[in-house]
Amino acid sequence: MTKCTVIIPYYQREPGILARALRSVLAQTHPDFDVIVVDDASPLPAEADLQEFPLEDRARIAVIKQPNAGPGGARNMGLDHVPADTAYVAFLDSDDEWMPGHLGDAVAALSLFDADCYWASIRGGEEFYYHFGVADLAGTTEMVRLSDDPPVVEVPDLASTMLRNWSFLHLSCMVIGKALFSRIRFEAALRLAAEDVLFFYDCVRSARRTVLSEAVGAARGEGINIFHGMGSDSPLFLKQQFNTWVALDRLESRFPHRAEDRASIEAYKQTARNQALWGQARLVKARKAPQFRQLAQWAWRDPKLLRNAVQLAVGKIAG
Repeated sequence: MTKCTVIIPYYQREPGILARALRSVLAQTHPDFDVIVVDDASPLPAEADLQEFPLEDRARIAVIKQPNAGPGGARNMGLDHVPADTAYVAFLDSDDEWMPGHLGDAVAALSLFDADCYWASIRGGEEFYYHFGVADLAGTTEMVRLSDDPPVVEVPDLASTMLRNWSFLHLSCMVIGKALFSRIRFEAALRLAAEDVLFFYDCVRSARRTVLSEAVGAARGEGINIFHGMGSDSPLFLKQQFNTWVALDRLESRFPHRAEDRASIEAYKQTARNQALWGQARLVKARKAPQFRQLAQWAWRDPKLLRNAVQLAVGKIAG
């Protein structure tokens, strides 16, 4: 068998959410795995959700506790504790669930096609309207079919494809090989946004080969995430948009890019600027002071923010 390690970052307030995720892991048709749950100073400790499982199942689950470092920091902690005999690492958010065949399909595809990076499709409810499946890429992207059962494809220009829209990729559907999990890490400081996108891109550009499955590997669930309670006029929202810009800026400088890829990155950067400034405009409209310190930090690194602010102000006056 091929051993997998499952990494689950955990931070929840409601009982049962982690147990639901773990049940979906323990139901996998591929039996050779262990689980690392990283308790990121969760308000509800991880152990509370482990009590329902028999001892033989709990013996496969290691719980690591750490001071709160955000999801990227928690995943890094898990990656740093992967056993030496692990061939593949799979990620699962604590409020998501796997389909029973997810690990088996991933191991088969990675092994058969000599790949070290894999994504399945994800399914979500109305709250996650922005997700779309791998099969939906067919209308706009060149795809090479590698297998019908399971339905595995390869996108020759995956890096450019994800820069246009990365909503078909999700961590709960991602499985990577040793060449990637032994050296690539999340930038934990970008904890409010885009550290996953930067990790995705690093893996895609560094992978020997990446394959995708049109089959659903995971389903989005409901639990605490970084967006809960975050209004567009909150300091956290501005920080989130700034971190998104920082991640994109690092992505842009880390690898060489074609002109069309740079245009995609700049379009996302521009969206982050606009979102941030619209949120600050709402503060002003509510007779509250803008978050000048964070804005100044951003403008120092990105002069285009100031130009956009002036354009927004002129537009408001003209309107």
